[in-house]
Amino acid sequence: MPVIPHKHPMPSQDPAVRAHNFNEVATGYTAEIAVEEAKRCLNCKNKPCVAGCPVGIDIPAFIAKIKEGDFEGAYDVISAFSSLPAVCGRVCPQETQCESKCTLGIKFEPVGIGRLERFAADTHNANVCDSAVRPAPNGHKVAVVGSGPSGLTCAGDLARKGYKVTVFEALHTAGGVLVYGIPEFRLPKTIVAREVEGLKRLGVDIETNVVVGRTLTVDELFADGYEAVFIGSGAGLPNFMGIPGESLKGVYSANEFLTRSNLMKAYRDHSDTPIMKGGKVAVVGGGNVAMDAARTALRLGAEKVYIVYRRSMTELPARREEVEHAEEEGIDFRLLCNPVEVLGYHNPDDRRDPKNGCVTGIKCIKMELGEPDERGRRRPVPVAGSEFVLDVDTVVISIGTSPNPLIKSTVKGLEVNKHGGIIVNEDGLTSREGIYAGGDAVTGASTVISAMGAGKVAAKAIDEYIRKA
Repeated sequence: MPVIPHKHPMPSQDPAVRAHNFNEVATGYTAEIAVEEAKRCLNCKNKPCVAGCPVGIDIPAFIAKIKEGDFEGAYDVISAFSSLPAVCGRVCPQETQCESKCTLGIKFEPVGIGRLERFAADTHNANVCDSAVRPAPNGHKVAVVGSGPSGLTCAGDLARKGYKVTVFEALHTAGGVLVYGIPEFRLPKTIVAREVEGLKRLGVDIETNVVVGRTLTVDELFADGYEAVFIGSGAGLPNFMGIPGESLKGVYSANEFLTRSNLMKAYRDHSDTPIMKGGKVAVVGGGNVAMDAARTALRLGAEKVYIVYRRSMTELPARREEVEHAEEEGIDFRLLCNPVEVLGYHNPDDRRDPKNGCVTGIKCIKMELGEPDERGRRRPVPVAGSEFVLDVDTVVISIGTSPNPLIKSTVKGLEVNKHGGIIVNEDGLTSREGIYAGGDAVTGASTVISAMGAGKVAAKAIDEYIRKA
């Protein structure tokens, strides 16, 4: 039987329709499509795709189950390695991880591993009422700081070993970046809530509205009987460009913009945390978060949305799928451009003028690519005399984030690097005995699956540490 060279396309909403709603863009494989896609797998004996998965899922095994029509069996294989299969099937960059190692991809398109993972998880969630059996308690307590992907993974792995795990979350809803950072049209919040509920059934306690470092400290957790602490507090501190006008009304960090929309529902009428509606929007940056912000602005009613990025499309770091979706929805990409000033309205004769201090545009300069930098990327260089102005009402800065300094400033003896990331060894152990860390709090902003991998490594190390004590 000849190999089908291309992945089966993912069914999706029409771009003209989805640009005006927050419903999930991709609607998922049907059973028939999933089986046909699974048949493309060569079932390699050396399983190169597994090496590309940060949590080590036995990918050929779960795909074989789908090929046989045993969809629940496929889910069982995945969930033995991953605490968040429905999440990972949607937001993991499979094209640079497992799918990049796929043998079929040498000559053709790789197997749609992420699409099949999503299918298995969605089929399970639609047809099976989970009744997780709590493991017998082993008498030990572990605290987890942060309920993002690294924290939830660490908590789940330890709970399955019988640990009494409590997760402390600063916000009022568990899920971390999965709920405040990723829009509904990419990751429905009902899916995150279901994954969190599954961990609760395993015995994980989740306490929200607790800011570790303020509400209580890590040392107080140890005093309360916790034998180890995992820090998965993420990288929620936004970076800015340091250009004139960034303090004007109408300038947001991408973190604030997405949190207001995703978590606080600021787009609703009479919201306590209002957000832009309508107008023209410039999003500065080229990563996945920038794509999320731009596509969210469009759904909030913006009449025009620009992506302003200082390199070319070749260097754009966002996933190709997200870029393609943004282009289909009408986002205007202004590449090889860099902002130098945010412009604003000012009426010195009337301080009560409501337009005072509001954004009226963003001044940019054109760029060209010069010599490679230390990471091998060609460095963008300004083109003299090429300044121009984009007429916009809102500017969203999406140029990365840094770990929140609260943890490092309140935990004595915790070593961090020059970027504020917590320094850990290969097991996730920090410079303090019994304190482990992983995810964006260590690496800075990265992927959901890499954070999950770090949580998994730390859970194993914590188990070994406590058992040896």
